[in-house]
Amino acid sequence: MFILQGTDANTPALPLERRRTHVRERAEAQASTLTEAQKSSIRTLANELHRLNHAVMEAVEAGVSVEFVRASRHHGGEGSFGDLLTPRISAGE
Repeated sequence: MFILQGTDANTPALPLERRRTHVRERAEAQASTLTEAQKSSIRTLANELHRLNHAVMEAVEAGVSVEFVRASRHHGGEGSFGDLLTPRISAGE
């Protein structure tokens, strides 16, 4: 990975050291504290998000721009919440 230091040939790109983020370890630790119902809902959400992303790519390839904005926030009690989204669509030129 590189970071550009400038916009001309006198200031070349320099390598950026990759940092290990331990994402897998954190995810596994967090998953161990979830109930089966929570794990199931996360799997469903991940699957639906994958389908949504695929639909967005198809729409973009068809010539429209897609942007999601928060329409509202759903509160489930005990501090849990989720952002509800609506798409902002604009036709390409």
